[in-house]
Formats: sequence, structure tokens, C-alpha cells
Amino acid sequence: MKLADIKNSDFIKNFYNDFLGGLTSGIVAIPLALAFGVASGLGALAGLYGAIILCFTAALLGGAKPQISGPTGPMTVILAATVAAYPDNPQAIFTIIVMAGIVQIILSMMNVAGMVKYVPYPVISGFLSGIGFIIILLQINPFFGAEVIGSPVKSVMSYIGNIPNYDIQSAFLGVLTLFIVFFTPSKVNRVVPAPLIALIAGTLVTTIFNLNVDKIGEISSTLPQFAISGIDFSQIHDYIPIALTLGVIGAVDSLLTALVVDSLTKEKHDPDRVLLGQGIGNAITGMFGGTVGAGATMRTVVNIKAGGVTRLSAIIHAVFLAALLLGAAPLVKNVPMAVLAGILMKVGSEIIDFKFIRVIKYAPKQDLYVMILVFLLTVFYDLIFAVGAGITLAALLFARQVTRHTRVNVKEVHDKEIMEIESEIEHASKHKIRVVHIHGVLFFGSINHMISRVEESLGTKYLILNFESIPLLDISAVFALEDIIVNLKSHDIKVLIVLKCKELEEQLRSLGIIDEIRETNVFYDEIEAIEKAKNHLKLKVCLEYIDNKEKDTEAIPTSCNNLPDISESQIE
Repeated sequence: MKLADIKNSDFIKNFYNDFLGGLTSGIVAIPLALAFGVASGLGALAGLYGAIILCFTAALLGGAKPQISGPTGPMTVILAATVAAYPDNPQAIFTIIVMAGIVQIILSMMNVAGMVKYVPYPVISGFLSGIGFIIILLQINPFFGAEVIGSPVKSVMSYIGNIPNYDIQSAFLGVLTLFIVFFTPSKVNRVVPAPLIALIAGTLVTTIFNLNVDKIGEISSTLPQFAISGIDFSQIHDYIPIALTLGVIGAVDSLLTALVVDSLTKEKHDPDRVLLGQGIGNAITGMFGGTVGAGATMRTVVNIKAGGVTRLSAIIHAVFLAALLLGAAPLVKNVPMAVLAGILMKVGSEIIDFKFIRVIKYAPKQDLYVMILVFLLTVFYDLIFAVGAGITLAALLFARQVTRHTRVNVKEVHDKEIMEIESEIEHASKHKIRVVHIHGVLFFGSINHMISRVEESLGTKYLILNFESIPLLDISAVFALEDIIVNLKSHDIKVLIVLKCKELEEQLRSLGIIDEIRETNVFYDEIEAIEKAKNHLKLKVCLEYIDNKEKDTEAIPTSCNNLPDISESQIE
């Protein structure tokens, strides 16, 4: 077989796999796009627009090839709150979506995408579980035929008052939907997704039995039109916090999905390009009246499992949804709202991090505290504040843990020759050399521990600070080290430093620490530092002995002969 034939066969194979992946994930996306569009408050058509435009754009420009993008749970929750805040102002809502896309574009240029891997797992767990719980809370009212409310707190407060408005027919459809999405056999689910089965079954039951329930209603079967006719620049400052929230949460959502892509494809995504594709896609989506979105984990996994290997699969996904919009839009009008609510409840349950919940009693208490804090703030206060608070608490708890494991060992250095001389001097016992070994991470949290141990060394004449296990210091630790040196010098204690590498020396030099102790007192070997201190101490002791004997040279100990070649000013 010729090389060209092999290449052609690979192309055909990849195209076939991409076609299956895009088609299969598109089928999964149909009920979700409709459901997320309705849940956002913008309507089913906006959900379809968002799924089509964002997926197509991100596929062309994004950095995770087979990733499927579209409306997601976290983004829908924030968007629903935005729609509730601007109920009669679609221009404001779509402007905010465009701004969220611009935020993601800016993030892609700042090279901060890789930082998502440093977000502690309890923060992600609490956030995702909170999002899943919010989705379920918001769908209880439409599940029973009542009007959906965009705020989780207001939804909970409305349950009792809405009981007279609850509809038995809607509840029946909701229960039927839950039964299908939770109990459809996996073999069947692999062929036809359970949400699609529930969507078709619920719609057929409603049509056949002529049930009087809330439905999606008429949607246009036209391609998106430009949705922003004008921007109220006087309100931009009010839009910025919401746009930042949407942009950041969408970035995290997309990057986490990209990590899933890496684990499945054994390839490495370009995080900055992922954000660039998502940002441009969301900006265009907002311009044409679609819902904001992000990388969709479940649809991406379906795409890859069905065979999708390149970005062509995501493009086929978007084209399939566009064809469905143009050809089957009239059929969507009869889909019951209760069915969509049931589908979203299943989505919410899948977002909740049951993996962490199952092992919660074995988890460290500090992780549990972070997870609970983020969960409660996500559900009952603010999503972006919840993530920030969780990261802050996790950092503080980590700092405390590191501080506990930071060890400062102090040991005395004795020399028989020096002690022989010192025994002849009344105050010789004060002339000691001590070495302080710092182990672990020295930063703003652990520096106080070091200070307390160094203060125990007051009375020492030569203190050697051994930083051989410390590669770098943060600025708080450097300034604290400077305070320590100044304090020791005020007590007439000479300071020598043993470093691990040139990088730390350059850091200390640039910040003025080397000037405080003098260049000659910086070492890369502890033995050399000790020898210098011992030689200088011997010189000091002998000079004091000579002064005490009023320069009686005959009484000078033989140990003071052949003094080391070192001037008294070398250690200051």
C-alpha cells in the first residue's frame, strides 16, 4: 500500500470517528441545550444558539481539539441570576455575555490559565456540589408546574407558598423523566442517551393524552440575528462584576474539561488557546443572542468515547444542532417544562461531587471546612466570592500546617582549644557558637516560629543560620530575616549564613540582606562557616586574655600562638 493510500485511509477513519462523535454528542446536547436555555431565563432558542455558536467557534480556535462547548450548569446558574437582575433588559444581558467573553480573552493573554491546577480540590468540590444543588433547587418549582425563580434562596422560600399552584400532571411528567434518566439500562443509554429518551417520551405522553402543562412554546427556526442594537455605557460599571464572574467561572469550567480531554486522549492541551477560543466564542454568542457557555465535560466525554479525535468532531456537533434548529424547531414547542426540569435535576445530581462526600468522614478536617464553606457560600451567597473565600481559607490552613512541619534545630559548637582558653577567663562561658538549621518551607506563616527559636540564642556570640534546605524565601520571610539580623546585631551577635544556591544569594543581595551581614559572611558549606567563626572566636578570646593580663606575654597560653590570619573587622 502506498503512503498516500495510508494517509487517505487514516483521514477517512478519522472523519468517520469524528462524524460519529459529533453526531452522538449532538444528540446528547439537544435536551441539555433546550433545558439550559429555559433555565437561564432567555429561552430554549437562546440555549440552542449558544450551543451552536460557542461550540463552532471554540472548535476552530480552541486548544483542546475534541472538546465540546456549550451551555453548562455553572454558567446557567449565574446567567439565570443575571436575567433576574435585568428582567426587561436583554441588551444588558447580552452585553454582559460579550464582556464575559472579553474577560476570557484577556485571561488568555495574561498566561494565568495554568494556575487552575493550583486550585485546591476541596474548593472545586464545594463549588461543583453547590452548583449541582442550586440546579436542583431551581427546578423544583417547574417540576411541579410552577414558575421558575432564578435565585436559589427565593426558590426555597417559595416552595410552601407554591403548593396550591403545583400541578399533578406536571409532577407525573417530572417523575416519569426522573425514572427514565436514572434507570435507563446502560446498554440502551450508550445507543440512545437517556435524556433524549425522556424528552421524546414526555413530549409524546403530553401530546397523546393532551395534558394541560407548561411547554416550551414556539421557537423560531431561523439562524441567529444580531442581538445588540446599542450599549448603555453609563451602566458598564454595573455589568463588570457579573461579567468577571461569568468569565472566570467559565474559564475554570473550560480548563477543567480540557484536563479531562487530556486524560482521555493522552495529549496536552494549550490552556491559553482554550481560553482564547472560549472568549471569542462567548463574545460572538452574546452578539447573536445566545446563552453564555463553557467546555461541557459530559458532552466532551461522549464525543471522545464515540470516536471523536479532532476538532472536526466539535464542528460536526455544531452543524448538526444548526440543522436540527432549521428543520425540527416546530417539534420542540410541545416539550413540557416539567420534563426539562427532570433532565436538569439529573444533570445537577451528576455535578454534585459524591466521590468526595463518600469519603468525607475520612477526609482531613481542614479539607472538610473548606468544602463546606465553599458549598454554603455558593448556594446561599455568591459563586465567585465562594471560590475566593475557599482558596483563602485553604491557603491559611495550609500555611498553618506547613508552619507545624517547619523545624528550627539549634545546636552548640564547642572547640576544646577554645574552651581551654575560655576556662581562664571569668566570662568565657558566654562565648559560644550556635548553628540554626531551618527545615521545611520558610514563608510568612512559618517565619514567626523561626524568630522564636532564634531568640533563644541570645547570649550566643556567633550564630550561623543554615538555609541549605531552603531554595527561595517569600518577601515576608526576607523582611523578617532582616529584622532578625538587626536584632541579633543589636545584642552583639555576629551572623553568618549558609545558603543552598546562587539564586537565594542573589535574592538576598537584591533586597539588601547581604549588605547587613557582609559578603564575607555568606557560605555554601556549614563547615567553612563554623571554622571561620571558631577562628575568629579564638582571636577574640586571645585578645581579651592579653588585655586581662595587661599584655603579660609570658602568661599567654600556647594556644594563642600562631593565631589564624583573620582581622577582627572581618565579622561585623
